[in-house]
Amino acid sequence: MKLKDIIEQLNLKALTAQEKCDVEASGGYTSDLLSDVIANSKEKNVWVTLQTHPNIVAVAKLKDLAAIILVNNRMPEAETLKKAEEEKVPLLTTGNSAFVISGKLYALLGLKG
Repeated sequence: MKLKDIIEQLNLKALTAQEKCDVEASGGYTSDLLSDVIANSKEKNVWVTLQTHPNIVAVAKLKDLAAIILVNNRMPEAETLKKAEEEKVPLLTTGNSAFVISGKLYALLGLKG
């Protein structure tokens, strides 16, 4: 499924790189540890996290992730927004917890980690 369809169906708010929302998502990964995401996420995964600092963009770029979903209404730091826009990494937000949005993502697509 295309990222833009995931955004619409899960009522996510896109903060950056909206032109990259045509990408196909290959799965999902939920973690707040950057080293864990580097070690275990897969290309084109949608990453669910509560982290908001600029290093999340570097990890997403390194792993070629489809997007980052920030949970619990968290907003990224200004530097994170700037870096995500420069690197064309979609940052998305939701009021849901990591548990809830991961479950919704799984139910929507049957996405595997």
